[in-house]
Amino acid sequence: MFSFVVRRVLFAVPTIFVIIVLTFVLMHAAPGGPFDDLPDLDPEVLNNLRAAYHLDDPIWQQFVHYLSNLLRGDLGPSLVYRELTVNQIIATGLPVSITVGLSAMAIGLSIGLLCGIIAALRQNTAVDYAVMAAAMTGVAVPTFVTAPLLILVFGLYLAWLPISGWNGGQIQNLILPVTTLAIPKVAAIARITRGAMLEALHMDFVRTARAKGMPEHKVILRHVLRPVFIPVVSYLGPAIATVMTGSVIIEKIFGLPGIGRAFVDSAIDRDYPVVMGIVIVYAVFIVMLNLVADVLYGFLDPRIRQK
Repeated sequence: MFSFVVRRVLFAVPTIFVIIVLTFVLMHAAPGGPFDDLPDLDPEVLNNLRAAYHLDDPIWQQFVHYLSNLLRGDLGPSLVYRELTVNQIIATGLPVSITVGLSAMAIGLSIGLLCGIIAALRQNTAVDYAVMAAAMTGVAVPTFVTAPLLILVFGLYLAWLPISGWNGGQIQNLILPVTTLAIPKVAAIARITRGAMLEALHMDFVRTARAKGMPEHKVILRHVLRPVFIPVVSYLGPAIATVMTGSVIIEKIFGLPGIGRAFVDSAIDRDYPVVMGIVIVYAVFIVMLNLVADVLYGFLDPRIRQK
């Protein structure tokens, strides 16, 4: 198991490097630049700005300069918000995205597991059909449709909740964005859980446990749930990284100052360092959470520990 973890960690380094290279090349290949919104700027001043940010260097020199700063933990200055560094922008937006994302995942995991288990235990009944119909709806309806509907009902018609703003992370400001982000997670986890549980319920070791007279609740707790958690854990790795690093649509609609919103604004403004910094943070989260998922596999499936 230890050697398996070491191999995954060693594989993560070139993976992140390739992501950095591709993002750097694609951002610099896109038309336009960070100073295009300053058409009246004196050409000499523009040249000085480009020289100050090394934008007049060949692209390979820019990459080497960026990589050398990155190895020191410096993600560089923002080209648009010149009074801020990329580290400061991420440090400000990441807690917002993490708060909203982890809250949504906690709701999605708890309700999704419960609904999936209930649907599997009541297979082909009205409960099963209702849960799966709701899950299919949650997966099919995008968040940019769900969010305005929730705002319309609970923010405008009923006036129970604020429709935008962070307000220091007050609970009333979190309810609508967290609910919007949690709905597709609940639906996806419920479907995964139901499918995995139906498969586990028909396995030989479960039939053997029942044949020995073990009570049904002990069969479920001791034998069925462990294999059910394996596909759920596989889904949670990238899903948690996605919601923790910010949902662009959610943060835009609800006016949340997270890094997802900063990523879109920076991509539009060609703020290369901010885009690169957020991509690196996202890549690290993906790799680390997938590594955690692999370690959890070892506890859920003893066969993996032998690899």
